[in-house]
Amino acid sequence: MGLFSRDKPKIKVQTTKKDGFSGWLKCIHCSELIHANELENHQNCCPKCDYHYRLSVNARIQSLCDEDSFHPLFNSLQPVDALNFIDTEAYLSRLAAAKEKSESNEAVVVGTGFLNQLEIALAVLDFSFMGGSMGSVVGERLTLLIELALEKKLPLVIVSTSGGARMQESILSLMQMAKTSAALAKLHEAKVPYISILTNPTTGGVTASFASLGDVIIAEPNALICFAGPRVIEQTIGQQLPPGAQKSEFLLEHGMIDCIVKRQELKQKIADIIDFLTSAN
Repeated sequence: MGLFSRDKPKIKVQTTKKDGFSGWLKCIHCSELIHANELENHQNCCPKCDYHYRLSVNARIQSLCDEDSFHPLFNSLQPVDALNFIDTEAYLSRLAAAKEKSESNEAVVVGTGFLNQLEIALAVLDFSFMGGSMGSVVGERLTLLIELALEKKLPLVIVSTSGGARMQESILSLMQMAKTSAALAKLHEAKVPYISILTNPTTGGVTASFASLGDVIIAEPNALICFAGPRVIEQTIGQQLPPGAQKSEFLLEHGMIDCIVKRQELKQKIADIIDFLTSAN
């Protein structure tokens, strides 16, 4: 054995690069690197540019309700395939996949809770469940919650994020637009406050019904809010839309919404609005 020889190397050499999530993300809006923990601590908003990423149903409820105060309702209502609908996949298969992927068993979670010690009726749409689409059960849960708010005189808050009506339920889905709107008309007559929160995206039949009927309509920054998306409109009319059209800031300028509120300030803003509306009554 030579003077400088050795049986094995003293330095560990890594021959293959390990794949894994380091916790760092690149913001899709400002391209800055942000850590997942930092994003979570800012309610899923970029700490550098304040871009609002989508928030899960549970995280949304936690951000608006006092700790452990939310009580879910009407979870026993489950969607069914009344039309035996099949497109590229059977509707029942889509429902099963959505339930496995999502935190919910439908595209909306409804219930009662306390916001700054004030009891409210709260509904949060779940975009991870078939794009937050409104089927007959979504409409029924919302209507039952509205009727409960009317009975108990509870301020109503609905957080919308949706691709619109659920095509797999055809006319049964479209009927929910009229159903929820009629229930909200009764709530309005009774002067019970309804605050509608529009998040990214809110489109289709949801925008064309309950989402646009709030006594006060609040949007998160830079949210897409429309009936038909910009690409569909441009293909239909053969013209390009103005920059930022159908975003929150554009709609505020043109009077469709009342205000834009950052996510971190939303809970207090809702509390202030409810206090103002109920005091006026």
